Amino acid sequence: MIDRRALLASLFAVSLPPSLWAGDFPEPMLEAVADGLDRPWSFAFLPEGTVLVTEKGGALRTIGGDRKLSEPIAGLPDVDADGQGGLLDIALHPDFEQTRLVFLSFTEPREDGMNATSVMRGRLSEDLRSITDVKVIFRQQPAATGGHHFGSRLAFDRTGALFVTTGDRNSLRGLVQEPDNHIGKIIRITEDGGIPPDNPSREGWLPEIWSIGHRNLQGAAIHPETGRLWTTEHGAKGGDELNHPEAGKNYGWPEVTYGREYSGKTIGAGLTEKDGIEQPVHYWDPSIAPSGMVFYTGNRYPEWKGSLFVGSLVQKHLRRIVLEGGKVVKEERLYDGRARIRDVRQGPDGYLYLLTDERAPMGRVMRVTP
Repeated sequence: MIDRRALLASLFAVSLPPSLWAGDFPEPMLEAVADGLDRPWSFAFLPEGTVLVTEKGGALRTIGGDRKLSEPIAGLPDVDADGQGGLLDIALHPDFEQTRLVFLSFTEPREDGMNATSVMRGRLSEDLRSITDVKVIFRQQPAATGGHHFGSRLAFDRTGALFVTTGDRNSLRGLVQEPDNHIGKIIRITEDGGIPPDNPSREGWLPEIWSIGHRNLQGAAIHPETGRLWTTEHGAKGGDELNHPEAGKNYGWPEVTYGREYSGKTIGAGLTEKDGIEQPVHYWDPSIAPSGMVFYTGNRYPEWKGSLFVGSLVQKHLRRIVLEGGKVVKEERLYDGRARIRDVRQGPDGYLYLLTDERAPMGRVMRVTP
């Protein structure tokens, strides 16, 4: 009998781990678009196809058609790159071609050796060498010491409002359920840092808060059909979550979670549900350490259209998720064990691109090629 998996592997020169085999065709190939990056965290495509990519240490670079990395773009603020902190997410203004505005989240040094998540906007020069008119439009409060749980994904919704995800800073877990701070919250602001008029208006809540009860959100994307925000969130030991956070609602951390302390002990009272607390759409145990995410809308891989793709850091794979009626009905692991995937985006050419979280010179932008 012919071993179909072995035959296809030899024809396409790819490795097909048995755990990934799920049909008659191998997973698409991965092609390196650029390497030499040092701990890249996020990337975005300019309209003409040039890639802007952040490095955690504080550099913002471009990758052009020649696939070469530029020198760092000038004009960015100082970052605190301790631990998980640094220069983090990037998002283009919805009307970038007219405004040339770029939005970046970063770990900002604060007074007395503390730090916290902040968001800046600036205008990218035509020659792609500098950012000017820099303004910090959001500063997480309170600040803390340490290098953990900065959250930090950015996503513009259809109204032009900007979602900013934060983390609980690990040491400030006790503030997450209090609505008078930015710890473990999703923030929604205007492009100038103002308050959108349709934000939830709840007694005691800061007006920029969209939802509370989050641990460390490192993935965010807007659903292409519904326009709703979807997020991925790191649990502790287990309990990573997929959610579509709604205005004014509470997602439980640390009172309700499917995770445990890293020691194996229960968190709080060990509750997985409670009145007034939203359940996750889906959770992972053991943890996959979910990172960047994107809904695929292109035509390069017809069988994947409409799927949600999420990077995995600790399990080192790309996860394809099929949703029906707002629920997960299928999951598939791709490129298992290849690299820590920090971000995933759809390019203007309709291909999927992955960003690997590696130190120089191994940090790469990869293209998924059918």
